[in-house]
Amino acid sequence: MNNLKCRKVKNTQKTSYWIPVILVLAIMASCNQKPKDDTPWISIFDGESLDGWTVKGGNAEYSVSDGSIVGKTKHNTPNTFLTSNKMYGDFILDLEYLVDSTMNSGIQIRSNSIPGYHNGRVHGYQVEIDPSDRAWSAGIYDEGRRGWLNPLSKNEAAQNAFKQNDWNHYRIEAIGDTIKTWINGVPAAYLIDDATASGFIGLQVHSINKKRKAGTEIRWKNVRILTENLEKYSTESPLQPVITKNHLTEHEESDGWKLLWDGETTNGWRGAKLAHFPENGWVVENGELTVLASGGGESEAGGDIVTQEQYDNFEVKLEFKITEGANSGIKYYVNTDLNKGAGSSIGLEFQILDDERHPDAKQGSHEGSRTLASLYDLIKADTTKYVKPIGDWNTAHIISNNNHVEHRLNGIKVLEYERKSDAYRKLVSESKYVKWPGFGEADKGNILLQDHGDRVAFRNIKIKQL
Repeated sequence: MNNLKCRKVKNTQKTSYWIPVILVLAIMASCNQKPKDDTPWISIFDGESLDGWTVKGGNAEYSVSDGSIVGKTKHNTPNTFLTSNKMYGDFILDLEYLVDSTMNSGIQIRSNSIPGYHNGRVHGYQVEIDPSDRAWSAGIYDEGRRGWLNPLSKNEAAQNAFKQNDWNHYRIEAIGDTIKTWINGVPAAYLIDDATASGFIGLQVHSINKKRKAGTEIRWKNVRILTENLEKYSTESPLQPVITKNHLTEHEESDGWKLLWDGETTNGWRGAKLAHFPENGWVVENGELTVLASGGGESEAGGDIVTQEQYDNFEVKLEFKITEGANSGIKYYVNTDLNKGAGSSIGLEFQILDDERHPDAKQGSHEGSRTLASLYDLIKADTTKYVKPIGDWNTAHIISNNNHVEHRLNGIKVLEYERKSDAYRKLVSESKYVKWPGFGEADKGNILLQDHGDRVAFRNIKIKQL
């Protein structure tokens, strides 16, 4: 009897000992379990085929293996993209990839391929895949347009988050004008930019030179997207955003660009025929410098505005947005001492015009020389120019270096000429400018934005002196 009691006590003590151990193990097991992801993801790759995807740009090879999309490099072909047939605006994208350490790649978002833009070249935001020592994976590049927008040169944590020769995870949020990225859970890029609101998703196989081995691979898997209730599932980023509107990107700063307009004040500008900025006719709001409608007359309201400084060899870039039937222009090598009377100040002009609705498109000393992006009244812009619709922002780019001048519209060269050449002087002699001796041949001059009585907005006005 006593022995039995002793055994019972002993067993009770043993049981009491194991209870906390079991509880600890249970707690540890629960802690090691990942939280359940209840996000209603939609797979855009079925794991078995390339249904719903199309190859664009080049001839690199794509296939499906072991539930992954496989892209292989190939010689003698440009960048190649496997693009979603569906277009996406706002979304959260989640995927994994495994990349060869010698490759460069990327994931296109809100990208497009338009026949009028460089013969269908794929262009748009790219979330970089960079296994090189630079380690800018998950930075944001603008493929086929502006280049680097949000590199990771100042984000060491994101650089270190990339896993060489292993699967990496990306989260990409594109909501409104904001794009945020994470690499393996580490915040990488935070960009505010409104160049493109929607487009396809693309998986890139970068072109390679002959020194690199063909057939190297990149794999993508678990490609899934969310397009509804994004506010519920979006994630805050601790990073400071990179803002492109009326700001210089890191790449532009290093390349010597300067802002010609700060986006907030009228500093650096004056009326072409005034010592100060016009008191009416122009407004600054929402980061836009806008000439107001006043009936279509030339310099009859606030008048033209010009830079305080003069420039010789330069590149000027800006974005403009016109209204229906609008007329305006960007002039360069302007001499404000000429034409003190009525009308606009005198200088070479990158024409801004609604070609479909404004009668000027069918006028000019030389046929077509008053259409959008033309050298006004002298040289017609290429008729294959790529023009964005009314209400969208178009980009004007003027390059003048050692008298060689180019006009570019939305990244495409539409004309070029040589200032002071015999051919140029002949064009002037046959134009409305013949009455101005030495027209357009000044060694330096002001940059001018024209008041032609129609509402036109300007922003992102930048200059690079050559």
